[in-house]
Amino acid sequence: MSRQIIDEVEQKYLKAKVPTVYPGDTVRVKLRIKEGTKERVQAFEGVVIKLQGSGTSKTMTVRRVFQGIGVERVFLINSPLVESIKVMRRGVVRRSKLYYLRQRSGKSARIQEKVGAALGKIQGKEDARMSKIEAEEQALMEAEQKAAAQALAAEEATKKAEEEAAAKAAEAAAAEEAPKAEAPAEEETAEDKPAE
Repeated sequence: MSRQIIDEVEQKYLKAKVPTVYPGDTVRVKLRIKEGTKERVQAFEGVVIKLQGSGTSKTMTVRRVFQGIGVERVFLINSPLVESIKVMRRGVVRRSKLYYLRQRSGKSARIQEKVGAALGKIQGKEDARMSKIEAEEQALMEAEQKAAAQALAAEEATKKAEEEAAAKAAEAAAAEEAPKAEAPAEEETAEDKPAE
């Protein structure tokens, strides 16, 4: 019961356009970094050696070798600081945790690239998932535009009705004022006539 409530709360913080990432994939993660008052985007490209967690706490560990030194970073996938995740290539691995790469260097640390039918199957699923997300976003945007247009039309209709009511009230007031203005004029003309 409590897990359902937590999942409902977490749902609004999950990112929609996150590609499906597997261990062994080479990814480029663009991360927003704040330095003083300036903000910039830094890219980190490497091999995914571990995926962990679920929901908003899902993380991935990315490893790359820079100048002969292995560097690993853990990224919170649904963090607002992670601007984008792009899968550069898919790797063929038979484990979910690739810790053995830490002891390897050079050619032995390379991961074979996934090609052919297996890649096509993954890419097809990914394309279908992304097109579904884009269709949902498009439908949501159209619904918002339609609601905004209806609200604008309703606002214009109420404004027009108010203007018509104000015009009718002004006409009624003018109609009431006209007989009152004519009555004193008749009295004045009666006084102006000489008495016989």
